[in-house]
Amino acid sequence: MMISMTEGQPVIDAHDLGPLLGLEPAQVPVKMRSGEITSRFETGAQEDAGRFRLTFYHNGTRLRLTCAQDGSVLSTSRAPVGK
Repeated sequence: MMISMTEGQPVIDAHDLGPLLGLEPAQVPVKMRSGEITSRFETGAQEDAGRFRLTFYHNGTRLRLTCAQDGSVLSTSRAPVGK
């Protein structure tokens, strides 16, 4: 899986993200527009320079993708988030 950058912002294909969130790919853009899926983009500093992290929140779950500068996914983690 690769993350591309468009105008300095990460772009992930719905066919890659959907299964990671337990969704059909067609549901991803709909749920993002409605705010049911939210995300956060962070760039690394110091020992993490050259890496970036994407975090998605959906239905009580946090999905975190840690990526190399070229957009290749280095690690994926998933955890429940409480209210």
